[in-house]
Amino acid sequence: MRSTAASAWSRRVIDFSFTDEQLMVQKLARDFAGREVAPTIQEQDIEAKFDPEILPKMAELGLLGLCIPGQYGGTGNDYISLGLACEELEYVDTSLRVILSVHVGLNSLSLLTWGTEEQKQRFLVPQAKGEKTATFGMTEPGAGSDVAGIQTRASQDSDDWLITGEKMWISLADIADLFIILAWTDSAKQKARDHSGMSCFIVERGMKGLTTGTISGKLGVRSGNTGSITLDEVRVPKANLLGEEGEGFKVAMSALDQGRYTVAAGSTGLIRACLDNSVEYAQTRTAFGKPIGEQQLVKEMIAGMAADYEACRLLWLKAGWLKNQGRRNTRETSLAKMYACEAAERAASNAVQVHGAYGFSNEYAVERFFRNAKGAQIYEGSREIHKLIQADYALGLRIDKPLRRNLPPA
Repeated sequence: MRSTAASAWSRRVIDFSFTDEQLMVQKLARDFAGREVAPTIQEQDIEAKFDPEILPKMAELGLLGLCIPGQYGGTGNDYISLGLACEELEYVDTSLRVILSVHVGLNSLSLLTWGTEEQKQRFLVPQAKGEKTATFGMTEPGAGSDVAGIQTRASQDSDDWLITGEKMWISLADIADLFIILAWTDSAKQKARDHSGMSCFIVERGMKGLTTGTISGKLGVRSGNTGSITLDEVRVPKANLLGEEGEGFKVAMSALDQGRYTVAAGSTGLIRACLDNSVEYAQTRTAFGKPIGEQQLVKEMIAGMAADYEACRLLWLKAGWLKNQGRRNTRETSLAKMYACEAAERAASNAVQVHGAYGFSNEYAVERFFRNAKGAQIYEGSREIHKLIQADYALGLRIDKPLRRNLPPA
């Protein structure tokens, strides 16, 4: 006789197919990246050149408004569509996916979740339409994984806030029009490292005391813009407080759940790029009288890429499904990000190995994939942070509490 649990399980339907709408977004992102970026990306990477014209082109296709409801200027697509777009964009280059990670994942979805109606109309609508570019400022010169270590402070001055501090390693820092900035608003709680003393603010380019700069000499993602943000008593209206005072850490962590999801999906695309490039090379390069793809150890590396691609895609799809249901997904998103980023680095390393000496030069794309893959193990939570997160869940040392704001379901 079947148990109740078994009967309940037998009634569930697991469908791995994509909807026509999801496939349309996938094709749109694939065609765009292949047409607009692939032909010139190698040169852009060598010159470490960011092409600002890529933003209006992405906006025209609705890519900058993915997952944002139509009433706020977006396309109204679901989180699976966002993941598919990220996978296709990073298949060509990581810098493309980074745009979606910070503009949509970290910033726009935070506004959708935590913003007031006035903030959504004023900031989210132009962002979703691509009229304004946005990013998120949390990391600082002396604080990355240790969020409580940030030094940026905001103090009240009449009906305004005065923000002073510095942010570092911020994608689109020198391009963005709008910034969500995490700062301490309670000095006593800062000394106690109590996260409830943090708040988030919407800061606009052009505000007095705000300056940005570009970081050069990066190992990877060279065709993407990465920079710093300096805030010198920037006066921000009270209406630009995102969420309630003291909710900044919650805002930031929910933002990371979104950003990490896009990184996981993007890294999966990088694995597929490594696999496709390696298969093509292994079928045409000969050694010892036959294509190297017939050599056992080359097959082993290609098999590993194929297995990792399928595993990583299932992990981010599960996280995306939870997001579509409006359910908490911190554990699943962290696992997808951790595993996909490690697998991408492994795939890129093996892709270079398959290409031999040619993989060590920028004549082939796998050299760029190898450099780009490393960054994802550092940003959006380092691999060490994600391992601690997963261990704490497994050991019962970490249990998710409901957030004050639920994730908007797709």
